[in-house]
Amino acid sequence: MALTLRLSSSFVQLPTITTTFSHSHSVSRLGFHPLRLHLNTPKRLMIRAARTESKGVTLGFRAPQFQLPEPLTGKVWTLEDFEPHPALLVMFICNHCPFVKHLQKGIVNLTKFYKEKGLAVIAISSNSVATHPQDGPEFMAEEAKLLGYPFPYLYDESQDAARDFGAVCTPEFYLFKKDGRRPFELAYHGQFDDSRPNSNVPVTGRDLSLAIDQVLSGQPVSAQQKPSVGCSIKWHPGKKF
Repeated sequence: MALTLRLSSSFVQLPTITTTFSHSHSVSRLGFHPLRLHLNTPKRLMIRAARTESKGVTLGFRAPQFQLPEPLTGKVWTLEDFEPHPALLVMFICNHCPFVKHLQKGIVNLTKFYKEKGLAVIAISSNSVATHPQDGPEFMAEEAKLLGYPFPYLYDESQDAARDFGAVCTPEFYLFKKDGRRPFELAYHGQFDDSRPNSNVPVTGRDLSLAIDQVLSGQPVSAQQKPSVGCSIKWHPGKKF
């Protein structure tokens, strides 16, 4: 159903958003069916947002320690909680960013699928509530509940986790692999897929799902990885890493 908003004394008809599953696109080796989103947005309503690309982090980088609360449950999570898993996906996201919103349903479906295959998943929001109160913990809890996030959505109030991981944008994806008792080591630091807001490219999760397939099957992950693109992390006033 289309919505009507009043903007500058004129009415603008917002397009209907439909969601369908596409079987015409390739399925990952473990059987993940990508979610295809059709956003029929007129050019005059195109989202304009400054783009920030994830920066190079050396593959093999060891996952840093963290101790972060989950606003939805009040539980505090640490890296040690995920030691039994063969792989860990860490995502830096937030509530307000249009690049994150564009991928949300795809992220939920992909992570649900791979959690059943043994993948551990967390998401972290590091944005300053001084500049973006909509990204605060109470709204994070609402977002996680509303969207049915199948992973802990953690609050990085100090922004130390963002600094330690080297995160600069939302969304940003870090896929770590683990070999026995060895520490988690970075295998993939790239994009979800080629889709962007208003790009008319369907959301498939192709790049990330391929990397997860390779990690879970013990295969090497290509070092040729496209950077993730999104909104910049909103640092506390006067603080930037």
